[in-house]
Amino acid sequence: QVQLVESGGGLAQAGGSLRLSCAASGRALSLYSMGWFRQAPGKEREFVAGISWSGDRTDYADSVQGRFTISRDNGKNTVFLQMNSLKPEDTAVYYCACGPIFGTPTQKTNEYDAWGQGTQVTVSS
Repeated sequence: QVQLVESGGGLAQAGGSLRLSCAASGRALSLYSMGWFRQAPGKEREFVAGISWSGDRTDYADSVQGRFTISRDNGKNTVFLQMNSLKPEDTAVYYCACGPIFGTPTQKTNEYDAWGQGTQVTVSS
């Protein structure tokens, strides 16, 4: 029933910024932890960032720590990923996912029960 739709991807140059959005329908996200993952060609899907249901706790992959920020706006039923200081190695399809109710940030893909279709991010050198 729940649908997650990512947007905001596109082309950016190294050092630039993009802001990804994940809009949900069919489920209010306010009580769920949320996460962002990415998958580059030939690579496995990897954790990028997570946020607790209350928004007071976040977690980031070492590769994006200090550059990316995850946030949520429950009024808009939307989760965001602000991506700054982009690097070519950030190039991937980015997916948002819905985690456990009342959950804390988690890097385990099997703890998420709904996924978006993904949005492409391409960073040129």
